[in-house]
Amino acid sequence: MEIAHGISRRTAMAGLGGALLAGRKAFAAEAPTAPVAIGRCTGYGKELEPVLKDLLDKIGGIGSLVKNKTVALKLNLTGNPARFPERPDLPYRNHPATVLAVAHLLARAGARRIRIIESFFPARQDLELWARYGLDVNAINNVGCKVEWENVQNRGLAKQYSRVKVPWGGYVFPAYDLNHSFVDCDVYVSLSKLKNHWIAGVTMAMKNNFGNTPCSLYGGDAGPDGNENPQSERGPVCHTGKATPPKGVPQELNPDSPRDPGYRVPRITVDLVGARPIDLAIVDGIDTIRGGEGAWNPGVQRLKPNLLLVGRNPVCVDAVCTAVMGYDPRATRGTAPFVRGDNTMLLAEQVGIGTADLNRIEIAGLSINEARFDFGPGPIGKTI
Repeated sequence: MEIAHGISRRTAMAGLGGALLAGRKAFAAEAPTAPVAIGRCTGYGKELEPVLKDLLDKIGGIGSLVKNKTVALKLNLTGNPARFPERPDLPYRNHPATVLAVAHLLARAGARRIRIIESFFPARQDLELWARYGLDVNAINNVGCKVEWENVQNRGLAKQYSRVKVPWGGYVFPAYDLNHSFVDCDVYVSLSKLKNHWIAGVTMAMKNNFGNTPCSLYGGDAGPDGNENPQSERGPVCHTGKATPPKGVPQELNPDSPRDPGYRVPRITVDLVGARPIDLAIVDGIDTIRGGEGAWNPGVQRLKPNLLLVGRNPVCVDAVCTAVMGYDPRATRGTAPFVRGDNTMLLAEQVGIGTADLNRIEIAGLSINEARFDFGPGPIGKTI
């Protein structure tokens, strides 16, 4: 197992700067804010790309962000297909049309290279593994700039892992060893769904980062030396803390901290957002589910809010998304939707990544009231 120590120049350049360095002393009033645009989109046909472009224009456009840059596009293809086959009646993964539309818009805005990334099983680089999710690989490869694909479930195409440090020291781990793609880029985009999450309450831009941890190092069968062909998911290491990462990989700050997934999952998510900042967040709420993040959650239901949301600050985006779902983004554990876990947005706000205060977030396009769509009591495990 080879690991590159230290943060790359690109990661340092993309860091959160002084706001994050304020650390745990940061308050809601000091956390950065950025506009969030909300739009109505009724399907994944020809209307999708124009609506998405209009929303991106409403937050200032993306030309200055991506022109002549390498852009990493992190997808949300959650769930191991070997265990959870595709369920078209439950649209909990990225719709193929959104991936193509985003790639097309990035290319039109002048991106030099797009690297599409996601972690999935098996941990191989075969293009047909992407196609099984319905992605039109050929169309995406022809959007107008160089396109690369990397499964970040292990070391992938690099000779070593890249170590990214959490700027404030970390909630759970001080640093994480990740596939090179997260640092070998100039711009990092999170493309996610508008959904509940069984543990975190909601899952949008930030929670999409939880899967950045490669199972080769953070999976249950990583062992003491790592495992480049992992078969086990992150539960023992990340969710419950019953296992540790391999030797040479940064270990937990406090092994005596709670082993509760509702404590650990939100904090590891925030650690990862701090270590690999999100430069652009796009959330698909056109056709989705409520009650959980996937088909494995009991009682999930399909619903069609017909919404798209975009923004440059992932905390602001997630806060607006949470409000649109009918919840208070400042709610604490025990209040819907945070029935099993702590509020990731508040944890991110406390370390200065962004604000969850709706009064400080500029909204473009639809108002929150116009966009609001009732997602019900959250991930409670029964139908509504």
